[in-house]
Amino acid sequence: MAKISSRFVCNSCGYETLKYMGKCPGCGDWNSLREEASGPRGVHAPSIRVPAVPLDQIPDTSISRFSSGMQELDRVLGGGMVPGSMILVGGDPGIGKSTLLLQVAGNVAGSGRRVLYLSGEESLSQIKLRAMRLQLDEPGIFLLGEQHIERLENYLEEIDPHVVIIDSIQTVYTDSISSIPGSISQLRECTARIMKMAKNSGRVFFLIGHVTKDGALAGPKVLEHMVDVVINFEGDRTFSFRILRSAKNRFGSTDEIALLEMSGLGLVEVIDPSHYFLTERDSSVCGSAVVASYEGSRPLLLEIQALVVFSGPGYARRMASGIDQNRLALIIAVLEKNSGYNLAQHDIYVKVSGGVFLKDPSVDLGIAAAIISSFREKPLEADMVFAGELSLSGEIRAVPFMDQRIKEVEKLGYRSIVIPGNSDRRDLKAPGLNIREIRRIDEFIREFEEG
Repeated sequence: MAKISSRFVCNSCGYETLKYMGKCPGCGDWNSLREEASGPRGVHAPSIRVPAVPLDQIPDTSISRFSSGMQELDRVLGGGMVPGSMILVGGDPGIGKSTLLLQVAGNVAGSGRRVLYLSGEESLSQIKLRAMRLQLDEPGIFLLGEQHIERLENYLEEIDPHVVIIDSIQTVYTDSISSIPGSISQLRECTARIMKMAKNSGRVFFLIGHVTKDGALAGPKVLEHMVDVVINFEGDRTFSFRILRSAKNRFGSTDEIALLEMSGLGLVEVIDPSHYFLTERDSSVCGSAVVASYEGSRPLLLEIQALVVFSGPGYARRMASGIDQNRLALIIAVLEKNSGYNLAQHDIYVKVSGGVFLKDPSVDLGIAAAIISSFREKPLEADMVFAGELSLSGEIRAVPFMDQRIKEVEKLGYRSIVIPGNSDRRDLKAPGLNIREIRRIDEFIREFEEG
């Protein structure tokens, strides 16, 4: 009988060692090594020699996508689903991952294609109850309560589905690995086998993945490298709105976002997010500014809210929701340097409406304007939008896609936009829009206090 030994595998990076260590030598995380049983390594058969092919001799192939039935999800995917691709969907528990993919299954089956839904967490009767709530009763959806990955190939030959949904990747396992489902070894091996199935058969595979308490996808980082698309499902379960964000896409652009609303009939698309984000805005209050951000391939108008209150002696608090806190500290330092404001004795809180996390540097000017407005207790102009990056010297730097931002501002009925003085507008005709150009933040502060 072969001897079964044990090894220690890092949950973060997959590093393997024969003895336990408090700190992983691979990634540096503490207390991330977990013991797993491992059998003897088999002898691999010699591989077949594959010839190298010159690039100019490879035939041109066009990508034939098909729709998921949801316009916003297709946008995040880069225009639709690509046959033979693997899509990893991650999010917090209860955020709506299973609901989203069951709706996708209904849309795909409604178009005449077959869908195989493999569930390792819920019973088939539970999925049926969710389908009844979503008013789905498509005969092209096949439910499978199976966790054994080796048996999946038999079902693929029998049903011949166009789309396969695995809920979740942490629940399936293979007999070739002795560790429990969800372990590092099982995740790597099962994902590798699914990837081979997808590439050989041309089917679309959706994998639902768990996340850690820090919001990162559970399992080794190699899991994200192996799949073609990584989609993060973000939002607060106490609110009805959800955000789909593309973190990786081999067939389209990254950082695309889609806005969905959770309703009694499932997730409903929000086609015009800018209008939603600004619907309940009160332009007469201090500390409120509208910014023209650019997320993925489209402009997005959002409200920035700032609150500046006197804290007295001691350490002032800096809190940010929707932007990086270090970025907020940088903007405050630039304002103190160029305005003469004593912000060191004030608590400053900044929030982005709608629960969106912004990485676009063009919102720096809007954040600074909101802080100035709250500090001076003077509201900004009601129909004013901001777009510009703030440098450490106080200069307002140009940002890309200014034409598209200005068109979005004009479409939503705003009458003024503040942009950097060196922006390339390419002779855009916007007769109903007052375009104000500034070069430094102290220039804006001076105009704001005098106005």
